Amino acid sequence: MYNKAYMVPNPMTPNQVLIFDTDICVGCNTCVNSCPAGVLVPNPEKGKPPIVLYPDECWVCGCCVGDCPHPGANKLLHPLNLRMGWMRKATGETYRVGMKNPPPRNKKPAIGP
Repeated sequence: MYNKAYMVPNPMTPNQVLIFDTDICVGCNTCVNSCPAGVLVPNPEKGKPPIVLYPDECWVCGCCVGDCPHPGANKLLHPLNLRMGWMRKATGETYRVGMKNPPPRNKKPAIGP
């Protein structure tokens, strides 16, 4: 037992950048090979999703999601500080990209030069 090494995710970080759907992911490790930052490592158990070993080092580039041959097997979660949003000056309402019920498009002409 003492001569084996185990890899587990870092429990101290609050950052979770990637979620795997265990019903769809077959453990092909395509995402592990496509990650330029080396965030993922293959799971020692065959057929299980990879382990996100270094979530704080993720570049949030989306290569792991884009190269996956099984759509929906993994999902990238952008950190809060990288999520795009905007606010209407007139009402003070805030919006973000990807929200369920986005506001209607602003059809007023732009002000300024």
